[in-house]
Amino acid sequence: MSRRKTRPRTSPVAPVPAVTAASPCPCGLDAAYGACCGRFHSGTGTAPTAELLMRSRYSAFVVRDEAYLLRTWAPETRPGEVDFDPGMRWAGLEIEETGQGTAFHQQGTVTFTARYVHGGEPGALHERSRFARHEGAWVYVDGDFIE
Repeated sequence: MSRRKTRPRTSPVAPVPAVTAASPCPCGLDAAYGACCGRFHSGTGTAPTAELLMRSRYSAFVVRDEAYLLRTWAPETRPGEVDFDPGMRWAGLEIEETGQGTAFHQQGTVTFTARYVHGGEPGALHERSRFARHEGAWVYVDGDFIE
């Protein structure tokens, strides 16, 4: 997911969800945040697959963890900052397809739909993201929006 500056900040501010280590993980896996994506956000581990990196990046958008998003972005495509839209609230993630991206690969893809509410209106972001290994760890390279 590459939420870059695309629209003016005119919508009301959506509160950042209160996610604790014991909360269900926003990524949708059946695990607590602390044992799932939270461990990657805190630097305790790195995502072993492109899919888990995608899930952890989605969760980072939910909790607005800019440092993690920038850390897991490929240097050649990384922006200077992440522009969190204050009117955006992420509401769910569905992984539709993965290609490669395991411990045995150097590249991978993840196709997903991320649901959101923006200014009180529901919406969805459908993207096919590309991932690669950088210094041994998975990073987000870029993605194509799917209509």
